[in-house]
Amino acid sequence: MSSVPTTTHSAENRLALLAELEKKILWLAAWTIHNANHLRDNGDGLKIGGHQASSASLATIMTALYLDVLRPQDRVAVKPHASPIFHAIQYLLGRQTLEKLENFRGYKGAQSYPSRTKDVDGVDFSTGSVGLGVAQTLFSSLVQDYVRAKDWSAKDRPEGRMIALVGDAEMDEGNIFEALLEGWKHGLRNTWWIVDYNRQSLDAVVREGLWQRFEAIFQNFGWDVVVLKYGVLLEAAFQEPGGERLRDWIDNCPNQLYSALCFQGGAAWRKRLLDEIGDQGPVTKLIESRSDAELATLMTNLAGHDLPTLLEAFAKAGTHDRPTCFIAYSIKGFGLPLAGHKDNHAGLMNPTQMDAFRAAMNVRPGHEWELFEGLAADPAELRAFLDATPFNQREKASVAPHIDVPAVLPAPGVGGKELSTQAGFGQVMNEISRENSDFANRIVTTSPDVTVSTNLGPWVNRRGLFALENMADTFKSERIPSTFNWEFSPSGQHLELGIAEMNLFLMLSALGLSHSINGERLLPVGTLYDPFIYRGADALNYACYQDARFMLVATPSGITLAPEGGAHQSIGTPLIGMAQDGLAAFEPAFVDELATIMRFGFDYMQRNGDGDPDERTWLRDQTGGSIYLRLSTRPVEQPTRTIDDELARAIVDGAYWLRKPGPNAEMIIAYTGAVAPEAIEATGLLAEDRRDIGLLAITSADRLNAGWTAAGRARERGLVHAQSHVERLFAELPRHCGIVTVLDGHPATLGWLGAVGGHRTRSLGVEHFGQTGTIADLYRHHGIDAQAIVRAAMGLAPEKPVRYLREASGPGV
Repeated sequence: MSSVPTTTHSAENRLALLAELEKKILWLAAWTIHNANHLRDNGDGLKIGGHQASSASLATIMTALYLDVLRPQDRVAVKPHASPIFHAIQYLLGRQTLEKLENFRGYKGAQSYPSRTKDVDGVDFSTGSVGLGVAQTLFSSLVQDYVRAKDWSAKDRPEGRMIALVGDAEMDEGNIFEALLEGWKHGLRNTWWIVDYNRQSLDAVVREGLWQRFEAIFQNFGWDVVVLKYGVLLEAAFQEPGGERLRDWIDNCPNQLYSALCFQGGAAWRKRLLDEIGDQGPVTKLIESRSDAELATLMTNLAGHDLPTLLEAFAKAGTHDRPTCFIAYSIKGFGLPLAGHKDNHAGLMNPTQMDAFRAAMNVRPGHEWELFEGLAADPAELRAFLDATPFNQREKASVAPHIDVPAVLPAPGVGGKELSTQAGFGQVMNEISRENSDFANRIVTTSPDVTVSTNLGPWVNRRGLFALENMADTFKSERIPSTFNWEFSPSGQHLELGIAEMNLFLMLSALGLSHSINGERLLPVGTLYDPFIYRGADALNYACYQDARFMLVATPSGITLAPEGGAHQSIGTPLIGMAQDGLAAFEPAFVDELATIMRFGFDYMQRNGDGDPDERTWLRDQTGGSIYLRLSTRPVEQPTRTIDDELARAIVDGAYWLRKPGPNAEMIIAYTGAVAPEAIEATGLLAEDRRDIGLLAITSADRLNAGWTAAGRARERGLVHAQSHVERLFAELPRHCGIVTVLDGHPATLGWLGAVGGHRTRSLGVEHFGQTGTIADLYRHHGIDAQAIVRAAMGLAPEKPVRYLREASGPGV
């Protein structure tokens, strides 16, 4: 942006210009929605929508923020339904294009809800899944404190406020209150939540007195609460004779009645007020001294639509760093003919109403998109004012430097030993923690009260827990023996969370956007129990949608966690790994595979390329993303081998031959993860009577499948040479060869492999909740043990000898 203009404005002139621009912002938002629904040829006849009323209730608040209060370092999560207001403001500031506004909610137009990755006008936090953007600001504030506590350049940058614009109905979302508790634990600062208290939701008017519950909750968690109810006109009226009775009437007026009167207008206000509090004295005089239009203006002069009140409140809160909740009374649809109507959430102004609104805004037909059309102020003065706003001095975020990742992670020697991938993860992290490198120092770990049980304990012992102030480990100071050293300090690199998976994923989202929000790159690693991904799946999807970058380590997984029972045994998480955009999922069986994948992951998390596919795998690896590691507590014997470049590449691409099939292979077994011993055993049994049996180690069903489908699309576009990694692996398999797939997870994860080359396939896995028992019990029960694999192979080729089943086959085989 250009340097700040030297133009200055008096407080009175500033308010006048803001009021003019507020009108223009409301007009542009409403017109953007109207254009999309009534004037643009959308081809399919479907309603486009756009929430004119929900946008209007925030027009004043957002005008005050973006055109006066916000500084370049502040960040805002905009209420999803206020997206048109946001885009209108950015259009006025020169940060949004007319083309995008004209194509609002269309293909590659301005987005329905603010999006970091799809919009061009500098969205700070994506919103749309209600409640998540709100909580994201809290965790982003905690991350800001984290990076500023380090000896990095961020400590010299001015602190920003993390601000959420919150719909009052959005406060029903439970994740908001989970986040409040975590903020209290970590000493939250520099956070504003501004509640758009219009007392209307999608289907209803909210309960009476809800603001009092909000106030009590926030105060209990240490927040300042500022209730903004009345604007300057009403406050002045309350000072007139009879004004106290008017205030009492408003304070006791039910939400539904107030909304209805807002919709009905001045005459309805007059009748209701005179009937209920008119006394032929001071109150009657107060009412009768105003025309219907003036009375309607007075009675809708709530603080959420009053610039002087808002600016004063924001300025006062800006003098400290305490978290603050503003409860700003507003009217849904304020300034529109839909104002107050209980059906206005999805309502749209019809052409007749829009023509009336256009006339009221003094906008000529054909001039609807002109920046200052219909405004009384001088356009040059308005342009200078907009150019000088502090927010408009924000530069485009620079990309934080890449953190060099070692060519090989310092993994412990494990060949010939029995070790689980979960334990191996802990050992790899422990080895990294010994280093004094920029790479090790940029790793930050977090976990929802399962730090020790997910094997992060050794890392935390060496690197410490983070807190803004030093807190000693009392057990250590009292000389009580303990395996773990839990000391808190600003230099710590682990953020301990309570048991709430939503908070984990929102924290990972905030940590994974630090390179953009704070200008400092972090390498976040979060651990949780694999089955509890479901508890935070919405926040995981939200984090990926924002393109946050992190490594999710989910362990233990599957029915391999045998003694724990079904509630702690995950079935469908491999399918989440395959389906979740922005997340590359891996499930290694061996620790050397894990170390290879982690090395790739720490680099992959930092990539930000242009998206052209790699013509070897047809994956868009240069764009980067987040990583999901599905690990196990089951110890398995580790191979003694060296991971050369070719094997490392195959592990990262998703699969390699542990036993390469011969030219006349009748069967291959493809396995993922902890069932490796069963797959190896079954391969040995089958090899007694069948030639050329193959054993395929699949480290990432996700990447195998993504590469295969991408290569298919490339061929359909005429790139006939396109071939994916799995297609090359299967290229020499005879057509009569059968495939048995097996994993400790849903069988559909690998069930598609037969379609790659047209091979008959039998997919084994887990489809029902597990029980308690031993691993052998549960593997046998669910049909993923070695004998089940052999039986499946026999079913694909029943004419073959079966002597290798012997006694272990069990009855009925």
